Amino acid sequence: MPQNGQHFMISKDADEITVVAEEKNLENLEIIERNKEDYKLIALKVSLPFYAVGFLATVTSAIAKEGMNVLVISTYSKDYILVKEENIVKVEQILLKLGFQKTL
Repeated sequence: MPQNGQHFMISKDADEITVVAEEKNLENLEIIERNKEDYKLIALKVSLPFYAVGFLATVTSAIAKEGMNVLVISTYSKDYILVKEENIVKVEQILLKLGFQKTL
C-alpha cells in the first residue's frame, strides 16, 4: 500500500481501487490499468461548495459545451476537477469566465 501523502487520492470500493497521483509516484504500485491520457488537477476553491446547489453542474456544463470531458472529485469541503492535459489552457479560460481567480 502507498505511503501516506504519496498520492492525491486513493478510493477503494467493492470493485476497484483507484489512485490519483503524479506519474512519478506510480512506480511502486502494482498497476492493472492506467488511463491512457495525462490529466491535470484543478482545485475549485469556493466557500461552502457542499451547499451550493448547481455549482458543479455549472462548471461541468461550461466545459462540456466546449466539447471537453471532466472528471470530478468531491470531498466535504472541496471540489476538484481533472481535465486532459491538452485542454488545461482552455479549461482555465472557461473557469476565469465563470468568475474563478487563478492562484499559484
